[in-house]
Amino acid sequence: MTNKISIHEEQREINAKGEFQRQKNRFDTPFGENAGELPVESGRYRLLWAEICPWAHRAVIVRELLGLKDVISLGTASPVRTEHGWEFSLDENGVDPVLNIRYLPEIYAQTDEEYTGRATVPTVVDVQTKKVVNNDYFRLTNYLEVAFQKFHKKNAPDLYPRHLRKEIDAFNEILFHDVNNGVYKAGFARSQEAYEKAYDTLFERLDELEERLGSSRYLFGDEITDSDIRLYVTLVRFDAAYYSVFRVNRNRLIDFPNLWNYAKDLYQTKGFGNTTNFDAIKKGYQLGNVSSNPFNILAKGPRVENWLEPHNREKLTKEV
Repeated sequence: MTNKISIHEEQREINAKGEFQRQKNRFDTPFGENAGELPVESGRYRLLWAEICPWAHRAVIVRELLGLKDVISLGTASPVRTEHGWEFSLDENGVDPVLNIRYLPEIYAQTDEEYTGRATVPTVVDVQTKKVVNNDYFRLTNYLEVAFQKFHKKNAPDLYPRHLRKEIDAFNEILFHDVNNGVYKAGFARSQEAYEKAYDTLFERLDELEERLGSSRYLFGDEITDSDIRLYVTLVRFDAAYYSVFRVNRNRLIDFPNLWNYAKDLYQTKGFGNTTNFDAIKKGYQLGNVSSNPFNILAKGPRVENWLEPHNREKLTKEV
């Protein structure tokens, strides 16, 4: 019995054309003050994540940037998913100290005995009821940015400014399908046609972003927004994992001058680099893929020091 799970576990999410179609989120009740919404309270929720996961990483970045660390607690699973699901083996006695679970699927079963999908991160659990209340990774950062605003730290950045929300939402939709999930569409493809379609779309978008970031420090001007966080989590995993494991090997991130400097700029911003664990990212993608890495050899590079080199992006900031 192996203690790892193949990256091909998502087989049931493959359509007849060999294309990867990510499962829909089961727990998507929004946070808010309206009837039927999840109450916004400090200390009520626990965010479960694994450092490998880009969807979870972006929620952790937002939590850090907005000063919500004392409002929403954090539980961290091992980056290598086991055959029983995400495991809290990093904690003492191998269980989450707040929820007292060893594997993430346990809390899903406690919430809904009939749930048959993958237990995913990020997962938000109500610590009072010990049940999953939200695993909607696509909207979770927006809830933290808007619904939890009363708990934001003083002078917290406005990551989801009202006057840009329509533009940000439209951009994020394309970013998700073609870039964030695009690398997975290529990596999990079960036909050459599906792989090449995802590959071509991915690099077409990256070329567009390379051009866009040649004249703007961030995606929407001089201030970091929700979209920058969503792009960052894919870029920071690109050379360490996606380039080789998912065969998206036309260019490395460092071959895109603007994207590379942009990614370094964000990495060197508090909330980004200090929540990025390259060792966990490599282990999760490289050691989790049993079928193509039978001897569990972990790549030594890339050099993390490169991410601390000058990025010179300040010159793109417009003077007020």
